[in-house]
Order: sequence, then structure tokens, then C-alpha cells
Amino acid sequence: MKGTRQSSLELWPIGNCQVSGLIDEAAGLVWGCVPRVDGDPVFCALLKGDRQDRGVWRFELEGQVSATQHYERNTPILVTRLEANDGSAVEISDFCPRFERSGRMYRPVAYVRIVRPVAGSPRLKVTLQPMRGYGAEVAQTTNGTNHIRYLVGDQAMRLSTDAPVGYVLESRTYRVESDQHFFLGPDEPFSGNIRSELRRMEANTRKYWKLWVRSLATPFEWQDEVMRCAITLKLCQHEETGAIVAALTTSIPEAPGSERNWDYRYCWIRDSYYTVQALNRLGALDVLEKYLAYLRNIVDDAAGGQIQPLYSVMGEGELNETTAAHLAGYRGMGPVRVGNAAYMQVQHDCYGQIVLPTVQGFLDRRLLRMADERDFASLEQVGEMAWAMHDQPDAGLWEFRTRQEVHTYSAVMSWAACDRLATVARHLGREDRAEEWAERADAIRAKIDTEAWVENGEGGHYGASFESDYLDASLLQMVELRYLAPDDPRFLSTFGQVERALRRGEHMLRYAQEDDFGAPETAFNICTFWLIDALARSARPDEARELFETMLDHCTASGLLSEDMDFETGELWGNFPQTYSLVGVINCAGLLSRSWSTIR
Repeated sequence: MKGTRQSSLELWPIGNCQVSGLIDEAAGLVWGCVPRVDGDPVFCALLKGDRQDRGVWRFELEGQVSATQHYERNTPILVTRLEANDGSAVEISDFCPRFERSGRMYRPVAYVRIVRPVAGSPRLKVTLQPMRGYGAEVAQTTNGTNHIRYLVGDQAMRLSTDAPVGYVLESRTYRVESDQHFFLGPDEPFSGNIRSELRRMEANTRKYWKLWVRSLATPFEWQDEVMRCAITLKLCQHEETGAIVAALTTSIPEAPGSERNWDYRYCWIRDSYYTVQALNRLGALDVLEKYLAYLRNIVDDAAGGQIQPLYSVMGEGELNETTAAHLAGYRGMGPVRVGNAAYMQVQHDCYGQIVLPTVQGFLDRRLLRMADERDFASLEQVGEMAWAMHDQPDAGLWEFRTRQEVHTYSAVMSWAACDRLATVARHLGREDRAEEWAERADAIRAKIDTEAWVENGEGGHYGASFESDYLDASLLQMVELRYLAPDDPRFLSTFGQVERALRRGEHMLRYAQEDDFGAPETAFNICTFWLIDALARSARPDEARELFETMLDHCTASGLLSEDMDFETGELWGNFPQTYSLVGVINCAGLLSRSWSTIR
């Protein structure tokens, strides 16, 4: 199989909010980390260059000619149909178990695959080659009558199956004459009949997800697209702590050969803010509640000091960046990075992004745990940092590694922090605190309007930073953050100039200036959705709708998007699935959809 496959982002996520996996177009589990999203990728073929026969779990028919895939409706249970040239076929159901059991959520470090013969006499080859040490070596095995142990690290994983163990060990082709069940999970004996137990897990997992989706307040139009993005965003939450990762992968290049390869398997305060904001619009409060608990721990550990831009899913702050020497990279485009040096950066927008989602905790009567005076005291400490840092240089939301300026987006987020703290203080009857936070918000606004506004003979615009007049797409967020009204002449003028400078056909750049790695070569998908949002709010709804439909056409067959897109070819690049991009789908669908009242 060496050299016969090339990695692509036509991938289908499965997961259970503890582990996740990405399955390619031909039923290969090519990416999956244990015991959690930032763990060792025991399935790493996605980043193995041309060595696609290792770090993979693949089912392949003898004489295979086609593979078709779909998710079961309103679930992340993937069904892949493989067909051979003699007409024989199998269907494979892939999922990670997730359902309530014994009063708590059962979400093991486990992958379930069920193979069902559906036509003819299919002959199947199972290639199961997990690795260890970030692709350093194939895991050694031991086996028994109905199981194989894979020594992937400190804790082995055990495959329990009713398929012939010897055939699996030797990757030998054999005839499939009945349903076969595979459970790769903890190294412990599988209790019960594997056939009946895995079918029960499948049914319970299906029921869990269908009920979760049923609770979503979806827009009338684009329901399937919104629900798929919502399910996938939920899969990006590490339920144990409530953290939300930016993506499930590391080191998919932002552009071919660019070395803009970053590890996104961490919780960015900024990305998580946007994720919970989008899910809140759908009423998915369970994600918000768990994330607020994560934030409370982050704030406690910071003890009134600086908040980092990102943390591990366990709240660890030190994310030293190294490279995985044994992984060639996506299509051989290394390096593969582990960890992210951005944790050492100063990014002052994070204070606003802690305050904004937390405000809902004081006001939303649906929540199981509502925030109180003690939470307000902690949140004020975050606000104090926003106030102190609102006019100080930082790396900005695009995480420049070699320069710092006072970025307008960060200053606006600091304004939003103070403004929303005033709202909470009023709600709690703390008029003295409300007055102080409102005064601070006014002072920050005055500073932004003085320092960031650029008169240029074209109506003027806000600059991306206080020091320079260049433009970036984050300026379009000034309406979303309620800093400006959509009909404010300053916003309309800024929008017009941002669009002229950064729009590339149906795509939007973050910025056009050269950065640490040269000029950007791809569009940033969330920025295109910000463009769509601005068009809709600026009395150009038909154009917004057309552009939104075009973006949906760029989604993978699984209905998802990565971080970046080649603005000439439309090819997807960057880590996958990218929470930012999925947030864009949800937000724009909600903004552009016809109301349910039009058909009720």
C-alpha cells in the first residue's frame, strides 16, 4: 500500500468528547490520539507522508472499486459502504460510544467498528497498525483467542472481536459471512457477548445524539449543515474538564510547503469563546456550562494575573513546542509540531473572551449553576487586567511571532469586557461597580476612536493597530461585539476599505501584509464568514446569501471545513475540523435563514 494513497482533508470525524478519530474516504482510521485529543496519535497515517500502511486501521475489500459514506442522520455515527468488482459489498459503522450509564456519561477511550456483509461474498482485509511515540514505531502486540493487545504506551489498548484474530494480526484477506464486531479500547477483558454489547452501544449512542440534536434551536434553512457543524463542535469539547480544542489535528499546513504548521489540539480562549457563542445561539447550554467550569479553574489558577491565550484541555499552561521527527507530515510537508509556543505570547483580547461568555452565567435562568457574587469578584479580576492592558502592545489575534503592536481588536475586546461587567454589576444591584466599569468602557472607547481611526480621504477607517493604518478582517467584528452599529458610517467606511483590500473573489484574507512567514497564500475561512455577516448587516443580503451558498459548496463530503482555503483552487488547507470555520456556518445560517414563522 506504500505510495498508493495521498492524504486529503476529505475526512469524517467520530468521537465521544473523550477521544476522537478521523476516517478517510475509504474507511481508514487515519488520525486518532489516546488517551485524549492531545495525546499520542496512535493512528497517524494522515501525517505519515507516503507511508499510509502504518498508523492506520483500514478495512479493504478484495477487488474494491468504490467507497461511499454518510453519517446516520443527526449523529456522528459514520456508515461506509465498500463495493468490489464482483458486486460484493460490506457496510462499516464507525463510532465512539457515548451514552448515560449508571448515572454518568459512558465515554471510554475506545473505537467501535462493525462490519456487515450486505451483498455477495465479500472478502475483507483488516489492516490494524497503531503506532507509538508520535510515529516512532509500530506498537508491539500480544494476543489471545478473541483479543489482541497493542502496546501503544504506558497503557495498552485491547482489540476485542468476533473476527478471526489471526487474520487481523497478519492482515490476511478472508471471506466475511456474518456481521463482525471490533472494540478497540481499554486493556481489560470485554465483559458480555461482544455482538450484543456493541449493538447495544450503537443503539444507545445513536439515541444520545438524536436527543441532543433534537434540543437544538436550528434555523429553518440549512438545518442539516448547522446540525452537522453543531455535532462536530461538541466533539471538540473535552468533557472531563469542559475545554474546547480549536481543531482535532496538528500540523496540517495553512498553505502548501509554507511550514505554517501548528498544533491546534489545545483550548484557545478566543476560539472557545466563538464556539460557545455559536452553540448558545442554538441552545446547546451543556457545552457552555462545562466550558464555564473550565474557565473558573483557569481564572482561579491565574490568581488575578495574566491569562494565557491557550491551555491544554487539562488546564496546563506550559505547552512547549517541539517537532515529531518520525512523522513526515501531511503529504510530506513537515514539520509536525507538538505543543504550541503561542502559550508564551501576550494576547490581550483573551480577557474579553473570558468575560463575555461568563456574563450569560449571571443572566440565563436555564442554567443548572448560575453565577453569583463570588463569581463576579473573580470576573472583576479579569476585567482589571482588560482595563490595565487595553492600550498595551500584544501579538494580536493572528499571533504574530516577531512583532507587537496595540491591536484594535484586542482593545475592542477589552472595551467589551468592561462594558459587560457593567451589565452584570447592574443586574446584581452593584451600582457603584456598574458606574466604574461603564466609565472604564467609555475611556477605552475614547482611546480607540482617537488612536485607531485613520483619516485617509476615502471616508476614513479603523486601522488594525494603533501604530499603523493597515487593515485586517477582525475589524468586521466591531458590529458583532456591539462596539458599532451596522449602519454607523464609520463601520460602513471601514467595511468598504477592508473588503477592497482583503477580498479575493469569494474569499477573504486575514490581512495582506507580510508576516513572519511572508505574504499569506490562502484565505482564512472564518474571515470569509465575517465578510458574509458584514454584507448581510450592510443591506447586501442577496450577495451575502450567494456567498454563503458558495462557501457551503466548499465543505467536505462530511459537511465540514478546515481553517484555510486556496482562494484560486478552493482546496482546503489547515487543521481540521476547524471550530472557527464551523462557527461561521452556524452564525451565518442563523443570520440569513428565513424565519420558521414563514412556514408555520
